[in-house]
Amino acid sequence: MAEKSGAGLNKNNSKNIYNNQINYNTRQTNNTRLSAQQRSQSAAQGIPEHTIINMAQVNSLKRRKKPVTEEIRYREGVDRLFLIFVIILLCLGTVMIFSASYANALQYYGDSYFFAKKQLMMAGLGIAAMFIMSIFADYRYLEKLAVPIFLGTLFLNYITPFIGKVTHGATRWIMIFGFQLQPSEFMKLAVVILFAFYITKLGDKMKKIKWGIVVPILIIASIAGALFMQKHLSGLIIIALLCVAMMLIGETPGIFFGIGGAAATLGVFYVINYTDKIIEILNKIGMEHAGKRLAVWLDPFIDPRDAGHQIIQSLYAIGSGGLTGLGWGQSRQKFLYLPEPQNDYIFAILCEELGFIGAILIIALFVLLIWRGFVIAYHAPTKFSSVVVMGITVKVALQFILNIAVVTNILPATGIPMPFFSYGGTALIVLMAEMGIILSISRYSYQEKP
Repeated sequence: MAEKSGAGLNKNNSKNIYNNQINYNTRQTNNTRLSAQQRSQSAAQGIPEHTIINMAQVNSLKRRKKPVTEEIRYREGVDRLFLIFVIILLCLGTVMIFSASYANALQYYGDSYFFAKKQLMMAGLGIAAMFIMSIFADYRYLEKLAVPIFLGTLFLNYITPFIGKVTHGATRWIMIFGFQLQPSEFMKLAVVILFAFYITKLGDKMKKIKWGIVVPILIIASIAGALFMQKHLSGLIIIALLCVAMMLIGETPGIFFGIGGAAATLGVFYVINYTDKIIEILNKIGMEHAGKRLAVWLDPFIDPRDAGHQIIQSLYAIGSGGLTGLGWGQSRQKFLYLPEPQNDYIFAILCEELGFIGAILIIALFVLLIWRGFVIAYHAPTKFSSVVVMGITVKVALQFILNIAVVTNILPATGIPMPFFSYGGTALIVLMAEMGIILSISRYSYQEKP
């Protein structure tokens, strides 16, 4: 009896479920049922009946006032293509540092692997920083901490001239827990995060002079004071250009940049034609090194043994490479001709050893990295995260372009490092941390959800 009762109960349950399903389907059909008039109209217009039913369903949703919203979707992994480009550039840069530096390292430190070992250690720390940031650098926390990050970094840059280490007449580095750090590298990232926050909060107000021009100029001025005290002209140039790029991203009206571009053109014309007066002004304000660099930019051979020596040897190295280069490790200019070839002028050694073809391939890798960065920015989940990715990508592009321009003497020597390639611990670790932020944001995308 128990079995029969159970069987009967199951039958009744199945029947109830079946009846409920029929009632539900009937209600759904009634909601989208077409009248005879609608059928005749659709037949006359050649519109299939199921299309009219679908439109009726859409209208039903509209009557219920259910809006279409955006849903942030979390993906399982980071953007693999971007990660591959980063790893390739990091590996090539580390190998080139060894090739460019071993003669200098052996001469001055008695160990041909001196720079290579230190850079390898920094590359390891950089990979760790990238990995940590890709997991824990949630863009929502960065947005909340944008202002404190900027103020803290600005304070660190202002105290650097008082507690920092003097090198080549400039005070740009400080010692923390036995590590030598360059605070201006942190400032570049802080500026990107701050401007992303600023642009996101203001929106269309960026099109007004007060918010789109005046406030950003005040931000640049606050940074310029610290970098001027450090005698860090190259850092100031990069950060100023980065701020301008962020203003463009924030949709500051183009007419202001047109005026600024015209003023810059006049400034270049004035510098070229009145170089002596510019040098005199730079000497008066305590930037003699900048004055020398400006003079030898116009003619390196006016001082071939001192101020013009580095750029002359750089041009010799680039010219010696030819189409295919002398071969990896076969550079001649690195043998104490080109000063500190592992630093800002490593691209010259790269051209000498890998030739024009090798240089084009490296440039192509950077172009691919920049392209992928903009793709990630386009699919970023929020405006803030999108602007952060664009800002970091623009920063890499700026440094790469300016470094090549300096090495080829298109621009005056300003000490701008080549991303992934130039020797430097702080710059590499911060760069890899920035790559980690981009990878973290690449985990998210958005989609429309009814």
